[in-house]
Amino acid sequence: MIIGPAHYEGPYTFASRFRSGQGNNPEELIGAAHAGCYSMFLSTMLTDNGTPPVRVTTTATVHLGAGPTITKIDLMCTADVRGISAEKFAELAAGAQAKCSISKALAAVETVTLDAKLV
Repeated sequence: MIIGPAHYEGPYTFASRFRSGQGNNPEELIGAAHAGCYSMFLSTMLTDNGTPPVRVTTTATVHLGAGPTITKIDLMCTADVRGISAEKFAELAAGAQAKCSISKALAAVETVTLDAKLV
């Protein structure tokens, strides 16, 4: 399967990347892709489990270190899922983090945290 081509149109400057300028930067776009991929993968896993979600919302905070290098990504997820135990949800949430394609592509990132909560 080939997905694409993809491109970004919008403000993109040195200031938006390393200072407080307007626009997006590559790290924000990676975070958005990671959050979106994770939500989609978790939703699929929950549905396959027989507990389709009412809502899954995920954000990703990308941390830059020297180099610049992405040193950490914090995934924060809330999910409204009926009829699932906290233990099964935690298992599926961790599995989605490990298996989504963007997580796999970001395997070189030193630390990726997940805070997944049922609401």
